[in-house]
Order: sequence, then structure tokens, then C-alpha cells
Amino acid sequence: MKKQRVIGMFDSGVGGLTVMREILEQLLDVRIVYFGDTARVPYGNRSREELIRFGEEIATFLIGQGAEVIVVACNTSSATALPVLRERFDVPMIGMVEPGARLAVEKTIAGRIGLIATETTVRSKAYSTAVSRALAKGCLPEDPTLRESWQQGEQPITLTKAQGCPLFVPLIEAGLSNSSEARGIAKTYLTPLHAAGIDTLILGCTHYPFLEPVLKEILGKDVLIVDPALAVVKELKILLQHLDEWERSGLVESLPAFGKKPWRARYYVSGDPELFKQVGNTLLQEPIGQVEQVILGE
Repeated sequence: MKKQRVIGMFDSGVGGLTVMREILEQLLDVRIVYFGDTARVPYGNRSREELIRFGEEIATFLIGQGAEVIVVACNTSSATALPVLRERFDVPMIGMVEPGARLAVEKTIAGRIGLIATETTVRSKAYSTAVSRALAKGCLPEDPTLRESWQQGEQPITLTKAQGCPLFVPLIEAGLSNSSEARGIAKTYLTPLHAAGIDTLILGCTHYPFLEPVLKEILGKDVLIVDPALAVVKELKILLQHLDEWERSGLVESLPAFGKKPWRARYYVSGDPELFKQVGNTLLQEPIGQVEQVILGE
């Protein structure tokens, strides 16, 4: 019987549940320990120092719960704190930015990529850098016409426009992702992206897939929406295969099985467990089970 790997995941709130859903659907032999930092949501207006401290506290907790890999299911933390966390912890970590940028490069058909994200993520320019890095490392668009034009230097592929969306996360955390307020705010945020002529839009916050129906309604069929969660699952699959190979070769120590009772996901939050459960159940349209409060940093 194949060992069930334990994946630690964290986000500022319910947003990371969009990534968790993709992982559980595609990887049947993993367990997830999820931490939502709901007492300190949103992360979008936090300083780099705060985000690093929050990440250190949460990573320590997740490792203590048996996590063998940590998915930083928060774009803001991925853009600012992840490099430091990778230096300070031995556990492999996957962020959202690099996989999301690669997927956008692969899917764009006109080379005009847009981004919606928290203001901190936008200011970091992490996605712009990641798009350039992906191209430098050989990632190419699937569209043959654009690929040939880019290779011949005729057509650039760039992050054309990045838009901060500070009101999206509070709306989603309040369970208002399908409201008239969400539609009005989304129209305001998307207008500059439309004006920039983007053909591909990166959802640069794990909360934003909950708004995807609203975003599609406003953007229409000419703009492809890219959810980095899909690319994160692909990267996680590869990493887990490597872990299996390393254990078989003795390069890493095999961790003991985590508990005896079968389970697929465990949920912890820093804020109100019932509110997280209520909003999470509504957004996922399925029960997420028991949620336990854990106070960090005391």
C-alpha cells in the first residue's frame, strides 16, 4: 500500500481551500493539514516582516502536525515571505507565484498577460519577475503562432497590467462572492485590464477563484482566466514522486505514519472556527468537517 503523504497548507483565510480542493481531487494518496490565519486576515496590507513572522509560526505548527511538504497557498506570502521560509526550514515548500506565471506563459495567445492580486503582491512585482524567469528558463506558449513570433523577437510576452484588488478578500471572507457588491467592485477593478488589452488573466490570490463566475461574466470569452492552483498541483505531483524516490534510495528519512484513523483533511484556524466552517462550506458547497482554533505567536 502506497504511503499517504501529509501536505501542510496555509493561507490568510478560506482562499487556500481552492488549492486544497484541486489537490484532493487530483492526488488521492495525500492528506492535508490546513491552517487558515483568519485572526490576521487580510494579508494584503501586511508588511514583509509581519508576513515572514506569520509564515514561520504557521510552518512550525504544520511541521509539528506531520507535514512533509508545505504549500504556501497565499500569493502575498509566496511573493514576499517564501524565499526566507525556504532558507529557514528544511521541509520542501511550493508557492503560488512561479507555477502561476509558468501556466500563464503557456496559455497566453497574444502575449498580453494581466494580473489581479493584493496590493502587496502587485507592489512586489513578483509575478512580472516570474513571467520573465519562466521565459528565460525555456517555458513557451502552447500557441504555435505566438511561440514562433516570440522566438523570432517579433512579439513580446509580458505581464502587461497588474491590478490591486483590496476589497475582494474581505468580500469573499464575508461570503459575498456572488453578490451585487462583488459585481460592482469587480467591474471597477477589471476596467483597466480590459483597456490594456489583456488576453490572459492570472488570479493572483487564492481567494479569487471563488469570484471566477463573476469575473468570466464581466471579461467575456476573449480573456482566459488562469488559476495557479492547477499548476501547483502539477508541481506537487513531481515533488512527491521525488520524495518517494529519495526515501527508497535512503537520501531522506521516512517519517512515521500520521495517526491510525483514516482522514483526508484537518482544519485549523487562528480565528473563529465556526465562521471559517460556515464560509468554507458555502464556498466549497460541501462540508469541510471539524475546525479547531489554534492561537499562534503567544
